[in-house]
Amino acid sequence: MLPDYTDYFLVKKREIAMDFQAILEEIHKEVQPVISHGKVAGYIPKLAAVPLEKFGMAVQTLDGDLFTVGDAAENFSIQSISKAYSLTLALKFIGEDRLWQRVGREPSGNPFNSLVQLEYENGIPRNPFINAGALVIVDIIISNSKNPSQTILDFVRQRSNNPEIDFDADVAASEKKTGFRNSALANFLKSYANLENSVDSVLNTYFLQCSLSMNCIDLTKSFLMFANHGLSPWSGKQILSESHAKRINSLMLTCGTYDAVGDFVYRVGLPGKSGIGGGIAAFIPGKLSVCVWSPGLNSHGNSLAGTLALELFTTKTGMSIF
Repeated sequence: MLPDYTDYFLVKKREIAMDFQAILEEIHKEVQPVISHGKVAGYIPKLAAVPLEKFGMAVQTLDGDLFTVGDAAENFSIQSISKAYSLTLALKFIGEDRLWQRVGREPSGNPFNSLVQLEYENGIPRNPFINAGALVIVDIIISNSKNPSQTILDFVRQRSNNPEIDFDADVAASEKKTGFRNSALANFLKSYANLENSVDSVLNTYFLQCSLSMNCIDLTKSFLMFANHGLSPWSGKQILSESHAKRINSLMLTCGTYDAVGDFVYRVGLPGKSGIGGGIAAFIPGKLSVCVWSPGLNSHGNSLAGTLALELFTTKTGMSIF
């Protein structure tokens, strides 16, 4: 008769749980010297007012364990992290063949709001995570939903298992007031017939999407579907096919942190998506999701302390996709 190892594995699980918490606390201490070195996104007034010293981090495992440190439960504007959700919805609405006719799948090598690249490539954005690509993705959602903003909001609430998540109307208004570059991108796309809906409709929905107010815990829970081959652990539903999950995961690895993606993958070794609100959500397929928030940004628009925190996480745990 084989021995019963149940108690052994339960003990090991508790050891792993204690290790994750200890690692997060170590990271919190080690990133303190660099937190104040970044710069908040000053070109959006509401984001410019966020205190620079904020830092939160959360890890959610597929086994159901949650670990947090710092300001992990405090809401912030997730900004471009939301593009992972809208891409998921667009793929579900129209499928791969039609979607990739309107947007590419290559790293941009240029700033996320570049007009020059869009003109050079005749109105076909390089990938769905730069701003021009995200505007096309929003346009697809508008064309396939009676209430696109509510569709996005409901989807995010369900994936995070949190019905209290909402848009931040003040942030959306702040972005609209200063969103001249996004307006130019949308008009450029329209001139190349790569928007089906009105520029105003696309921009208003896009600004609302970027204003989603969430915290590190919400984000780790929602990103578990990417770590779990498209299956939502909260509902037990297959949100994405395994093939679509693979496609989105690969794009987050190669395009999720804009023109700093090479450095990010080299240092961190995880697929993920960043936002100028200072958040970065990442994951290890088959294991866990991790989110960090620190509003000070580096020159590429990614969280300075957040990138370091994720590098420390994969170094200390020895876990990455490589």
